Amino acid sequence: MKRTILHLDLDTFFVSVERLLDSRLNGKPILVGGTGDRGVVSAASYEARRFGTHSGMPMKMARLLCPEAIVIRGNAGTYTKYSKMVTDILKERVPVLEKSSVDEFYADLTGMDKFFGSYKFSSELRTTIINETGLPISFGLSVNKTVSKVATNEAKPNNQLKIDSGFEKPFLAPLSIKKIPMVGDKTYQTFCNLGIKRVITVQEMPIEMLMAVFGKNGKMIWHRANGEDNSPIIEYHERKSISNERTFGKDTTDIVKLKTTIRAMAEELAYQLRAGDKLTSCIAVKVRYSDFNTYSKQLRIPYTSADHNIIPQVMELFNTLYNRRLLVRLVGVRFSGLTYGNYQMSLFENMTKTVNLYQAMDTIRNRYGSRSIMRAGTLGARSIGGFTNPFNGEPPIVLAHRHQ
Repeated sequence: MKRTILHLDLDTFFVSVERLLDSRLNGKPILVGGTGDRGVVSAASYEARRFGTHSGMPMKMARLLCPEAIVIRGNAGTYTKYSKMVTDILKERVPVLEKSSVDEFYADLTGMDKFFGSYKFSSELRTTIINETGLPISFGLSVNKTVSKVATNEAKPNNQLKIDSGFEKPFLAPLSIKKIPMVGDKTYQTFCNLGIKRVITVQEMPIEMLMAVFGKNGKMIWHRANGEDNSPIIEYHERKSISNERTFGKDTTDIVKLKTTIRAMAEELAYQLRAGDKLTSCIAVKVRYSDFNTYSKQLRIPYTSADHNIIPQVMELFNTLYNRRLLVRLVGVRFSGLTYGNYQMSLFENMTKTVNLYQAMDTIRNRYGSRSIMRAGTLGARSIGGFTNPFNGEPPIVLAHRHQ
């Protein structure tokens, strides 16, 4: 049976939310992101894009290109709220849902044509989202995730497009090779250096030629350029969480030791979020005293995977739980309300250097181990307990400080 995959994308999501809150912004060039010179553009309205601005661009450069733009710092908490509204609508109506980011979704509608048309259903679903949230949304419908995503991008703004089975290659052929998912700026530049700019050229090339240039990625690019993609829908589970606990060999009231351990666990879990391309929206801290009484406290936060957002909140929760008069037996940290995404969610801050720092630190951790590099405030945590990574299904491992 041929698959039927629906891809939905909320158009200029952050900008659309801001316009929903303030109609005076309609029709005007809008930039959402860090407002300082070191800030980064998180979203640009179509009016602003005409001047050459785009997401990921330094805000200083975007302002030079579009001096008339209205710059808004953005509120991740507000965007999270509207993202959840759309997610709830989709969860109630589609059989299998994947939330690939805060504003992007896939749904597997395979077999639904036996009962009613998938395209008609998708159109009605899009209308429901627009009517109930006030947000513009586009969709693409085809036999796989790649073609559906490209179709959505071609349908924008606020429109829809269906690619019938068997027409995947003709649809993709005239498009820029940069429109194929996983072809980023560097890969596109390599294609340009080879004189390749259109998908049709890749379709006509031997797969071995692409593999010689790009390795395994070349094989995947070739298949996607030919409209072939068997990647599955990864079902969305809102309650998935990751956690870490430490039971001390001897009950303690050493506040330095307790805080160091808590910080180290929060730092480790934040790294695991980024490694799994995840964001958390809920953090919790647990403290068990020597009399086995256990107390926990949780806090809802805007989606993030950034240490500097998470650790202060974790420490604040710990401070509200900790009773200095009692010996502590166990401490734990848990992140829940996870969704797919990455640090781009926090580009409203003037933190481009911080983003680069996280990427550099995580590269070292990926190569030498999760505790190969850490904050000075966590150096005393020689062991921070067991950790199960839900993104790869592997058993718990003991995380220990590496001596250099």
